[in-house]
Amino acid sequence: MVPSTPSPPRAAEPGGAPPRSAPRRARTPLRNGRADRITLALMIGVPTVLVIGLVWLPAAATVVFSFTRWDGIGGLDTLEWVGTQNYTDAFTLYPPFWPALRNNLIWLVFLFVVPTLLGMLLAVLLDRELRGGRIYQSIFYLPVVLSLGLVGFIWQLIYSQDQGLLNTFLGATAGAEPVDWFGDPDINLYAVLVAAAWRHTGYIMLLYLAGLKAVDPSLREAAAIDGAGPVRTFTSVVFPALRPINLVVLVVTVIDALRAFDIVWIINRGRNGLELISALVTANVIGEASRVGFGSALAVIMLAFSLVFILIYVSTLLRGADR
Repeated sequence: MVPSTPSPPRAAEPGGAPPRSAPRRARTPLRNGRADRITLALMIGVPTVLVIGLVWLPAAATVVFSFTRWDGIGGLDTLEWVGTQNYTDAFTLYPPFWPALRNNLIWLVFLFVVPTLLGMLLAVLLDRELRGGRIYQSIFYLPVVLSLGLVGFIWQLIYSQDQGLLNTFLGATAGAEPVDWFGDPDINLYAVLVAAAWRHTGYIMLLYLAGLKAVDPSLREAAAIDGAGPVRTFTSVVFPALRPINLVVLVVTVIDALRAFDIVWIINRGRNGLELISALVTANVIGEASRVGFGSALAVIMLAFSLVFILIYVSTLLRGADR
């Protein structure tokens, strides 16, 4: 063994004083000042107050009102407790309820099939770093920044029976008679769904595009080494890795399908084939009937459907965190 060479002794200080070690810095504990505490309290307190005041309290009040009969006039002492009568009337004595529930389910299935598949396809194509991909993303995402109300106005110009773009095109190319796309109760729901899908597709595309960017490239490389083609790689490797995104898409689609309101209200106030639960809630709460209790019961029914899918999403996330 080679003996280790001892380190040379430190030179003595002038005057014969022993060498001194480097001074140590004293560690002072971090303390938040008064301004920091105030800032932290505001950052936590203000959003909490807003969420409680604008979300939780109105939701709780809606649940309470759903068990009462109230026309919205007078104080809370004018509330008449009726128990579950509003819910019973909604399911048995309110003719628009079942068509609205059916339309909401059609809305959900349509959004979950057409915009989801189209948005996924666009995301896969844009994930390949196409030339001008940023421009395409902006074009496809542009309808998302528009409200459904504005989307309704835009598609009214397209679907107009007299001078609409679609009827003009069909008349010039096929000699077809003008179609009342928004007035015919047999087809107006599907015409509105096309307009809603036009807006929803860009959002789904963005979600899947973000998920594809997060997929580990080594998974695709391993699939390519095994001889899998692009379609097999996506269906067997990439798509299972997108499970969290699929859950987000499911929840977002369900919520959008249940709270769809703006576009049908602008067209015909949710009547004549465009009945939706959200439109019925508005018609009863702020309409001529002013049945706040009955409208609140409809809102609670809509909330219950949303909570089912939200709880599924949250429980799946918690199970994934436990793993």
